[in-house]
Amino acid sequence: AIKNDLKNAINKNAWDGRWFKRAFTDEGDVLGSIENDECKIDSISQSWSVISNAGDNDKKYIAMDSLEKHLVDKENGIIKLLDPPFNNGKFKPGYIKSYLPGVRENGGQYTHAAIWAIIALVKLGFGDKGTEYFRMINPIEHSRTREEAIKYKIEPYVIAGDVYGAENLAGRGGWSWYTGSSSWFYKAGIEYILGLKIDKMYLKVEPCIPSDWKEYSIKYRYKTSIYNIKVKNPNSK
Repeated sequence: AIKNDLKNAINKNAWDGRWFKRAFTDEGDVLGSIENDECKIDSISQSWSVISNAGDNDKKYIAMDSLEKHLVDKENGIIKLLDPPFNNGKFKPGYIKSYLPGVRENGGQYTHAAIWAIIALVKLGFGDKGTEYFRMINPIEHSRTREEAIKYKIEPYVIAGDVYGAENLAGRGGWSWYTGSSSWFYKAGIEYILGLKIDKMYLKVEPCIPSDWKEYSIKYRYKTSIYNIKVKNPNSK
């Protein structure tokens, strides 16, 4: 009953017309609303409306479409946490505002949240988009050329906790060797895109892969056994 009451309250009070609001302050101000000049939209509210299954079905699709339109920056290869960044407005959202606009949580890519967006898209069945964005935020993609590597600055073989998202810093890596984000990235690829899940000692394969993949294989080791799994996509383009 409590869960249903919470779900109903979220869909009634936190829905902003095209996406879910992020938060309500003690003063009654709303963060993550189209009415705002800063932080009009925040990715976490949209992704977790899907991951938690709390969003109404139609709202989940609309919210994720808005996330893509406003927060996916293909030019710089990032998925922003929120936009526009906090700067000179009235809001006092805490330490996040001490970062320059576009740095870390303040309008950059906060990689935990970027991966949650990918997981949410995959949970909705968007295998092409989910895999495209999975590749896009892979750090190796920020270092394909000398120019890209110079812009990114940090190691291309480990996950960064954040990537800057504004003006001349856009596309520059922040804190690297970020184990929380790396484990989520691994989980997104293995469990959600390839679909390999272990649930209560049962192995399940529930893929959501790109439409042009004809097949893929997984070698899974459990104790002393090796499972060679091949998944075919008869509907590939």
